[in-house]
Amino acid sequence: MRFISFEKNGKPTLGVRQGEQVRVLGEETLESLLARGVNLCEYAQANASDETVSMQGLRLLPPLQRPPKILCVGLNFADHTKESNFEQPKYPTLFLRVSTSLIAHEAPMVRPAVSDSEGLDYEGEIAVVIGKGGRHIAEKDALDHIAGYSLFNDGSVREYQFKTPQWTVGKNFDGTGAFGPDLVTADELPAGAKGLLLETRLNGEVVQSASTDEMVFDVASLISIISEAITLEPGDVIVSGTPSGIGWARNPKLLMKAGDVCEVTVEKLGTLRNVIVDEAK
Repeated sequence: MRFISFEKNGKPTLGVRQGEQVRVLGEETLESLLARGVNLCEYAQANASDETVSMQGLRLLPPLQRPPKILCVGLNFADHTKESNFEQPKYPTLFLRVSTSLIAHEAPMVRPAVSDSEGLDYEGEIAVVIGKGGRHIAEKDALDHIAGYSLFNDGSVREYQFKTPQWTVGKNFDGTGAFGPDLVTADELPAGAKGLLLETRLNGEVVQSASTDEMVFDVASLISIISEAITLEPGDVIVSGTPSGIGWARNPKLLMKAGDVCEVTVEKLGTLRNVIVDEAK
């Protein structure tokens, strides 16, 4: 199933998308449902109303607006590691995003008004949403802990990312983490989201293209490794890494500017689309 979060009468509302129509479920959020241990598909079947709304004109929200944790994985495609002039780590490169950076499908992605930045870079990725939490999760059991998958564009302000050895600031400017449009339940995809084509397009041109099979650490291993140290909770999001082709690594650099359109597409997941705008000063 495909779950959509959107605004209705000024309130966050949850629905199930069927093509261009959305069947309204109610105002309980995905965060709340996952925290309660609800099976999403069973909940949708039991609670779907007769009310449907069209996708056209809906103000979408990120599938989860305030996940307990957003854990991002850097350098998880070897070609991207190479273009970034790093040695390939033997352990996942992890950093955190904050929920105030999140934006929805079709919401503007904000190029920040900081004087010492050339612009904003794109990073198309798959987001893994945890359904069942735990600590010390065995790799063989890891996929049973997934509620579903979504798309993510890890918009990066590169000069701020590299101001210090910690990448946090450059990865957390408000309005730079595009997330959505749907949460697609795990049963709709191959196990571990393997073998899917991930592409990023900037103004219609393909700038990133790779199979999810090229991940250095696949989804199951990421869940297992992260849970060695950190208790995973229902609703946590793991942003699983981007392939080569980022704008910062190109010569000349290809950074996003106001008016640009960035789209992230993954087979069976759909397309996440955002227009770039300049932050109001």
